[in-house]
Amino acid sequence: MKSIEIKGSLRKDLGKKASKAIRSNGDVPCVLYGGKENVNFFVSNPALKPLVYSPNVYLVKINVDGTSYDAIMKELQFHPVTDAIVHIDFVQISDNKEITMNIPVKVVGSSIGVKKGGRLSLAKRALTVKALPKNLPDVLEVNVETVDVGQSVKVGNLTYKDITILNNDREPVVSILSSRVTAKAADGTAAAPEAKK
Repeated sequence: MKSIEIKGSLRKDLGKKASKAIRSNGDVPCVLYGGKENVNFFVSNPALKPLVYSPNVYLVKINVDGTSYDAIMKELQFHPVTDAIVHIDFVQISDNKEITMNIPVKVVGSSIGVKKGGRLSLAKRALTVKALPKNLPDVLEVNVETVDVGQSVKVGNLTYKDITILNNDREPVVSILSSRVTAKAADGTAAAPEAKK
């Protein structure tokens, strides 16, 4: 999995008033959990954009006043009106401890159902997985080459090396739905032209 580095500074003061002052300076309050003690720090808003406003997921290397931590982004809070980032929670990770993350789904292959005129429907854009950091992929590929109209690939159909999927096995991930084209082919009839109004 790709990694991204962000640099922050330790917070001297905590509380709502201090957090408001940090935001007014264009920075974002953050907390790192999971270590011996929590680390409260702040990061400049522009420095967070590649991490937050991206379809990718990253392992995050956080440098706080010269001390480095490996982490993942756990929770984001946005302002309800402006959508500005107001707070981020990170969780510290280690090489020998499994972590839970949402990994994007990538559909690969040309479905036989789509070739017949069916419509591909992506029900799960990401799956929740558990694995060691070194085994986490950038995406989870789902091959749909053999999926016909009316069929789907479910969570239980997927297996990845050294990764445990935590979603329900019965949940569909990708389905090939029937369309007007496939319906016509099935009954051998053409749709009558619509009457002019």
